[in-house]
Amino acid sequence: MKTAITELFNIEHPIIQGGMHYVGFAELAAAVSNAGGLGTITGLTQKTPADLANEIAKCNDMTDKPFAVNLTFLPTVASPDYPGYVKAIIEGGVKVVETAGRNPVQVLPYLKDAGIKVIHKCTSVRHSLKAQEIGCDAVSVDGFECGGHPGEDDIPNMILLPRAADELEIPFVSSGGQADARSLVASLAMGAEGMNMGTRFMCTKEAPIHQNVKDAIVAASELDTRLVMRPLRNTERVLNNKATKRVLAMEKEKGADLQFDDILPDVAGVYPKVMMDGDMDIGVWSCGMVAGLINDVPTCKELIDRIMSEADELIAQRLKGMNAA
Repeated sequence: MKTAITELFNIEHPIIQGGMHYVGFAELAAAVSNAGGLGTITGLTQKTPADLANEIAKCNDMTDKPFAVNLTFLPTVASPDYPGYVKAIIEGGVKVVETAGRNPVQVLPYLKDAGIKVIHKCTSVRHSLKAQEIGCDAVSVDGFECGGHPGEDDIPNMILLPRAADELEIPFVSSGGQADARSLVASLAMGAEGMNMGTRFMCTKEAPIHQNVKDAIVAASELDTRLVMRPLRNTERVLNNKATKRVLAMEKEKGADLQFDDILPDVAGVYPKVMMDGDMDIGVWSCGMVAGLINDVPTCKELIDRIMSEADELIAQRLKGMNAA
């Protein structure tokens, strides 16, 4: 399948694995890229630029296909060494960067000068237009269904994607709620040039996370996520667990007086214990509503091949058949 995204990133299939904290390691990124998609290393999971350089080198040893690095710009007092991370990305020969969080304008000149394509993750049309204005090559339009941070507008993809298509000139992919061939074909119909999957790629054999996490997602339905940190305007969609219940109870108790410190133990620094150690209740962790569509743990190649095969069938048979005289 050829789209503006496959052409832009020089990939076979219009499927991207999004950056995910303590999930996006070289093993997963390489597996996705080798299967014809675009795999992504999560930059800030690597504690230092030197660590990221090593992870990029590891991925280069595992694939000769293009892969991306996610760089999330956080509103923190002690800012990560972003110039160091950018240097590691450029020197590692990375072809694509997925930016997220705050405006990435300060790093764009360095990435562009190195010939790197930039796709920025956005949760609204206005942010997508800003990404286009500052020179991003593409955007990942992230609907309210997504795991992680959906923004504060609460617009689902059935509205958000067509609105993006109405406004944008650069190509975009759908993100949030994407899991299978139906997701891809629907996204294409609404104007996207491909799709980005996060939670779905967590449930693959190559995802280097604890089996408990994969089992929890497979067992979950579309009703099993919750939104936390809404009072702080830092909304995050997470899987419902004991920590989620603690956070929601604290939010209810404190009301308008809620401070981040009130929920700190359940939301900060928990990802290594969840993803690596398999402690399912130590803290909250991102998961999309798409868990309701995930019922197995295939290899990345099996997953992507299945999506593309079923997408071809949907387009060539089901949809074309509806147009028959």
